[in-house]
Amino acid sequence: MDLIKKLTESQLKEDAGNFNVGDTIKVHAKIKEGTRERIQVFEGTVIARKHGGIQETITVRRVSYGVGVEKTFPVHSPNIEKFEIVRKGKVRRAKLYYLRNRVGKAAKVKQDI
Repeated sequence: MDLIKKLTESQLKEDAGNFNVGDTIKVHAKIKEGTRERIQVFEGTVIARKHGGIQETITVRRVSYGVGVEKTFPVHSPNIEKFEIVRKGKVRRAKLYYLRNRVGKAAKVKQDI
């Protein structure tokens, strides 16, 4: 077995991969402010999932006060507390970058039943 795979195998999260592109999720991320630590929730639609293994990242997009906000989170980071699925989305693409150019109802993803 490859040495790098052997080292990173123990650091992979078990419950990290149960959502797909198009799903609306809540990301519970740990934020450090001085000596205090708190959990901040970022809710949005997953528009991209990149790489694999320990390097896997997701890009989550939401519209806040009329401005589109995107954040990229490492899936297996110790600073991510958990991912909570709000609703499943029905999409036919691996990357949903076209949502950046859409406004209002056109920017919504259909719900998968």
